[in-house]
Amino acid sequence: MNSKQRILTALNMGRPDRVPVCELYLNESSIVRIARLLRPDQVGDRHVEEGVGEQTEAVLDLYCMIVAELGLDATCQGLSIGLEPVGGGRARDRYGTLYNLSPHGEPMPVDGPIKEPSDLEGFDMVSKLRASDLDGMRYVMEKAGPEKAHFLGVTDPFKVSWRRTGGMQNLLMHYVLNPALVHRLGRIATDFDIAVIEMAAGIGVDVIIVPGDLAGERTTIISPEHYRQYIKPYHAELVEAAHRRGLKIVKHSDGNLWPILHDLLEVGFDGLHPIQPQCMDIAEVKEYLAGRACVVGNIDCRELLVFGSRQEVEQSVKETIEKAAPGGGYILSSSNSIHPGCKPENYVAMVRAAHRYGSYG
Repeated sequence: MNSKQRILTALNMGRPDRVPVCELYLNESSIVRIARLLRPDQVGDRHVEEGVGEQTEAVLDLYCMIVAELGLDATCQGLSIGLEPVGGGRARDRYGTLYNLSPHGEPMPVDGPIKEPSDLEGFDMVSKLRASDLDGMRYVMEKAGPEKAHFLGVTDPFKVSWRRTGGMQNLLMHYVLNPALVHRLGRIATDFDIAVIEMAAGIGVDVIIVPGDLAGERTTIISPEHYRQYIKPYHAELVEAAHRRGLKIVKHSDGNLWPILHDLLEVGFDGLHPIQPQCMDIAEVKEYLAGRACVVGNIDCRELLVFGSRQEVEQSVKETIEKAAPGGGYILSSSNSIHPGCKPENYVAMVRAAHRYGSYG
């Protein structure tokens, strides 16, 4: 069984030959540090961090080397949003949002083009898409090869919406003060996402992953009622668009998703990522989702991969596989991403332990 077959079997709630391993996002500096650990001769001066949130071809080469060297079963890339530096540690995307840049995480919106209903007149995102926005995905697919599963990140309509308003807090104010604006923006964001899904299908992507947090550690960011009113219908459209083109689709959200877990299943997502260990027990989630959606993730990247020993990482992987893997329908990854705080040696230990303990025999 090759990597793509392994991933797709798990997303079909089946049991592959071993537990598949993938990662939603490896930060650029993490890629360089992991590559330096694995193949120090391949890391040179050209692998510098530009800090613009979009990876260079040189860094993508290192990423593909890591995928091959560690035997990861999938690649994952995002859509380029055309970030252009504007000075002062900031950049603006093609859709009008201004961001603070940081080498420690994704760019953070600080201002957006939508502040009031009149700003939506004539506002369009689909027409601004370019074929070149998937160049990074194409490059990785060609270099990593067709035997890997290839994931494309398509940002949640909720997150697309709050980026356009310049921050989540601004969108949430509109939930109260201007519901019509929220729905109009949700429509624009969903049309954009569906267009991206169509582009992804056209280049041979296998899986869509939909990043955008819906919850904190205690409960959802918005009420379940607001989720059902403002987000769930658009999620259903994304799932239908992906399935219509023969793609699998996985929802990413940190936090405690229990209040809307049934809704996410009703929508039809094929998998849920990352089952944050601080607030969701993976054994309980696996029991709840069994036969209905694949469980993806759960290896703690907030404390374990940052502060733990390699032995502790290996033990956690072993225990997680024992809880989540029986019967299939499980893909192992971190509990969010491999960010700059994660020790490279711990990530390598995580992947190698997954290979060691993940066989179904």
